[in-house]
Amino acid sequence: MKSQEIRFDKGVFVISLDLELIWGTLDLFGPARFRSACEVERRVVIDRLLDLFTEFDISATWCVLGHLLLDECAAEGSRKHPEIVRPGHDWVRHDWFEHDPCGRENDDSIFLGRSLVEKIQACPVAQEIGCHSFSHVIFGDSGCSRETAESEVRACLVAAEMLGIRMRSFAFPRNSAGHLDVLAEHGFTSYRGAEPHWYEQAAVPNAMRRLARLAEVVTVTKPPTVLPEITPCGLWNVPGSMIYFPLHGFRRYVPVSWRVKRAVKGLGEAARRNRIFHLWFHPTNLAYETDAAFSGLRQILEHARALRRQGRLEILPMGSIISAHDSFDLALGQVGVNAQ
Repeated sequence: MKSQEIRFDKGVFVISLDLELIWGTLDLFGPARFRSACEVERRVVIDRLLDLFTEFDISATWCVLGHLLLDECAAEGSRKHPEIVRPGHDWVRHDWFEHDPCGRENDDSIFLGRSLVEKIQACPVAQEIGCHSFSHVIFGDSGCSRETAESEVRACLVAAEMLGIRMRSFAFPRNSAGHLDVLAEHGFTSYRGAEPHWYEQAAVPNAMRRLARLAEVVTVTKPPTVLPEITPCGLWNVPGSMIYFPLHGFRRYVPVSWRVKRAVKGLGEAARRNRIFHLWFHPTNLAYETDAAFSGLRQILEHARALRRQGRLEILPMGSIISAHDSFDLALGQVGVNAQ
């Protein structure tokens, strides 16, 4: 059966962000390696992003890690977060929450983030708050059982409800999709799928995938534009088009202008073909060479604003793509956007 797609009468620009602080790399490197970047993200990057989205009147989708919805947590006896069924990832040799220090959120916490979420809720331009799992379990890995996925999703929804948030969009940790039926059963309507490149297939080794991604940037290749497709369980896949790379490691030698040129190509293609250009990144990506990174992002947003003023592009969060162009009875304030 041919998959259903949503069609548009103009181009669409979507920005989705994976807000995870230290949790995104905790299982691989522990809490020390990226601590300073997470501290910059918390202290500087979130505020600057919200200011930028306000200036350009942009509603983005913030896929927030569930643990960051908390302002405190504590072990029960000797076990941290017993509500979470532990994953069996073969690269993890310790308890999944071993590095979680528990305690309360404070100004330099890289494990808790309710105050950051409240800032997003308070943004003058409504932002969608979606989900990025509770503790960065890799849903597409064989070590993530259905029971683990269900416990992660339930914990997120409970924490979100305490803040008046109704989550409808999902970004999978490391873009590794799995257990779509679990998301659908818990009321999610859309997720960000992997970019439609050959190297994003699961069988491609990570090292080759990283090199291929870098090659796209170095050659200033036009990123793909996409259309949402519905999955058999009724969940809509809104694939990514391009990640806005950080300026650290070898990638710091790649000029910001090359990133901007690729995004401009993607926006132009979306406007020409009435498709989606879906830009995504982690806020931590802007914690390196922050001024230069924000300068590039500003140039991308300026181009998007120009296309919008010409009537050739609209800028939407993931959740409202579905509500605006399909039969889902969801208003903007009901897809995880603060409506207080």
